[in-house]
Amino acid sequence: MTARISRRLLAAATAVVAVTASLGWVAPASAQGRTELLVYTALEADQIKAYQDAFEKDHPGIALKFVRDSTGVVTAKLLAEKANPQADVIWGLAATSLMLLDKEGLLMPYAPKGLEQVKPNMRDARNPPTWVGMDVWSSAICFNTVEAGKKKLPRPTSWADLTNPVYRGEITMPHPASSGTGYLMVSAWLQMMGEDKGWAFMDALHQNVASYGHSGSKPCRQAGAGEHAIGLSFEYRANKTKKDGAPIDIVLPKEGLGWDMEATAILKTTKKPEAAKALADWAVSRRANELYAANFAVVALPGVQQRLEFVDGDVEQMLIRNDFAWAAANRERILAEWSRRYEGKAEKR
Repeated sequence: MTARISRRLLAAATAVVAVTASLGWVAPASAQGRTELLVYTALEADQIKAYQDAFEKDHPGIALKFVRDSTGVVTAKLLAEKANPQADVIWGLAATSLMLLDKEGLLMPYAPKGLEQVKPNMRDARNPPTWVGMDVWSSAICFNTVEAGKKKLPRPTSWADLTNPVYRGEITMPHPASSGTGYLMVSAWLQMMGEDKGWAFMDALHQNVASYGHSGSKPCRQAGAGEHAIGLSFEYRANKTKKDGAPIDIVLPKEGLGWDMEATAILKTTKKPEAAKALADWAVSRRANELYAANFAVVALPGVQQRLEFVDGDVEQMLIRNDFAWAAANRERILAEWSRRYEGKAEKR
């Protein structure tokens, strides 16, 4: 992997490096004599407080300061800062992104305490690993039953159904350059269908898409609010949106689900390695996995996960065979081709 990144990611990186606070959310840390760790993350903003509070309760001598945005923006920022990394730890970023950062030599090999309990397919296979998985997030369709009823739209059950012209202008989807959810969908379609059929599917889907947003959550929120009938999103946000009262059905397409892992890694350049290792240790603990399991159907430790309240079906069994190395190595090429074809409907940032 060369240091080059797509023009869209480079533009995003330039913006976020210029002003750190331009990232979507910055959580302050009250250090007051404690060791302060700067944590870059793509965790959902409504998850961070619970994770931070639990960690700091167990480690009162460490204060966490979070800088948060969508996966593509955080990845671009880390790559743009390669010559002078700012973060100490990455906690909650796509494994495919961490693979890119690892190839750039940015990550510290470290085997956290309790690593032997982590599922083998949810960690870097090397010993010691440079990243360790936390949870899986997978694609899901949010389908507004009220809007569908008004417009006599059928309930989709598959990815193929979404190319039906009846859905023209009724679908929103995350932009794969800025959203990890968007990229895991595109990567999954290309892997499941093969590249020729995958691009042909996306050409047909594009005819029905109203816009490509810069958040994996936004399409489901839009569907929940009735702005569009269908939002392509991920299972945590779908479950949360329905739990909050939105009139949506959660559809897990029958062909299989694209997915990625949120994972943890330590920056090689951190000046606070012991505190960083303490966070990495805690991130694989049972306590941490219990918190992840409140949000996701698949987590890193066996025996901890539970079914999400409104998500029917066995998410883990529906995950496609995902070649993470391929998805990481081909990311720039795929995003360039996707942008060439579909950028015209991207929302402005």
